[in-house]
Amino acid sequence: MAHWLHDKKRQQKWTSFVQALNPNLDPQTLRLMDEFQVLSRAIHHLNEQSVAEISGLSFAQYRVLMHLFFAEQMDECSELNPSEISHRQGVSRNTMSSFIRNLEDEGYVERRLDPHDRRRFKISLTENGRSLVTENARQNLANVGQYFMVLTNDEQETLSHLLRKIGEHIRTVREQRAGIGEE
Repeated sequence: MAHWLHDKKRQQKWTSFVQALNPNLDPQTLRLMDEFQVLSRAIHHLNEQSVAEISGLSFAQYRVLMHLFFAEQMDECSELNPSEISHRQGVSRNTMSSFIRNLEDEGYVERRLDPHDRRRFKISLTENGRSLVTENARQNLANVGQYFMVLTNDEQETLSHLLRKIGEHIRTVREQRAGIGEE
């Protein structure tokens, strides 16, 4: 069965329903949002599938390794504490502790006491974790290239510009809403 976005009759019915709830909403806006969500979920699913096939890890576990790897490569920091990783990944510290424990059991990360604050731990990649990330990153980058190869360089630049524009507007709206709650 075709996705409802590609079924004209269902699309019109949905548009009528939404416009009855909010007559000021442009139907094109709703369609764009739905198409973006479908595309985003598809890319996320393909990445999860790729990670599971190559590493046997969940995408969330792999992202922990990626954060450590990027910290090594970009921040020139070979260790992060669990709070830093949970903040970067947007998950609770309890969830992060579980991920780290599992990755430690698999031999991908190591945990050591922070010499400056013995109440905290520092997490770093093992050689096995670094190798796993490097190998999987190659495949993920190849996948991303494959997803977007349908667009010309100019189209990719236009899409990037438009996504940044929407992102900036969303940040403005979020800040305005946060300001309303403070009054």
